[in-house]
Amino acid sequence: MEVYSHLRTPIILFVVVFAALTSLALGCKVGFYQATCPRAETIVQSVVKSAIRSNPTYAPGILRLFFHDCFVNGCDASVLLDGSTSEQTASTNSHLRGFEVISAAKARVETECPGVVSCADILALAARDSVVETGLPRWEVPTGRRDGLVSRAEDALKLPGSRDSAEVQIEKFAAKGLNIEELVTLVGGHTIGTSACARFVHRLYNYSNTNAPDPHIDQAFLPNLQTLCPEHGDRTIRVDLDTGSVNNFDTSYYENLRKGRGVLESDTKLWTHHITQNLVQQFISVGRPNQLTFSKKFARAMVKLSQVEVKTGNEGEIRRVCNRIN
Repeated sequence: MEVYSHLRTPIILFVVVFAALTSLALGCKVGFYQATCPRAETIVQSVVKSAIRSNPTYAPGILRLFFHDCFVNGCDASVLLDGSTSEQTASTNSHLRGFEVISAAKARVETECPGVVSCADILALAARDSVVETGLPRWEVPTGRRDGLVSRAEDALKLPGSRDSAEVQIEKFAAKGLNIEELVTLVGGHTIGTSACARFVHRLYNYSNTNAPDPHIDQAFLPNLQTLCPEHGDRTIRVDLDTGSVNNFDTSYYENLRKGRGVLESDTKLWTHHITQNLVQQFISVGRPNQLTFSKKFARAMVKLSQVEVKTGNEGEIRRVCNRIN
């Protein structure tokens, strides 16, 4: 797998400087388990790497798990809890995957350091490792989160939706302390994602009740989407969000938005809105991906996201297994 070898020198400097910045993250710190479970990060990385190499779809799955966890009552692993009314049962959390990878990593860590490492930290580390495995350079993840005790389906309504306008997306991210640039950067995670036809089929045949496709879709690209998602076909079929580069964490996703090849309506809105379009443009340099800029900003945004409403100290607990409270 290509790891952008031509960027290694500036990336090394970036990692050193960025590690110092992230160590200041509120409530958590880099190397939190150095004394109590020094191999925790290595174990998680090993499990994640093995899983993704056997099935590349785990990478976007784990990243999505992390995002959906942090956006609902903070990064506390509440999305991992089972239950008839838990977050997992919300329609916005349909098709979440990667639970078994997190559970496997937790089991391995528990064998070595029982009751020490939280599921919230394992999920945060696994999200980073998933991105690294698909192409971005490694960054340091502050740890020290504790696991939440509450998981409610209704709380998942806070999640950004596939039909959200740019304004709504900006509002939802702002509610979590994330600015517009961080919104555009984090949505770049769709470079390794897929979506069910149900999330965007309305754009292909009857956009806004016009009985016509969304005019923002590239006319040469539209037949491809219609073939993949027939008007009355199986709406669970999944389609790449970054056509031509679904397994590589790169900036071709942004180039596709510029070309009218965004799949989700919410993604397309980032290009058609004048404020967010300027931020999308920063990752497209003379028609070529500006990978180094994206790498730096994505890592920084991920660290900030990982600090949303975290529980530390005596809050929550350290679960023994990730799908149920102790």
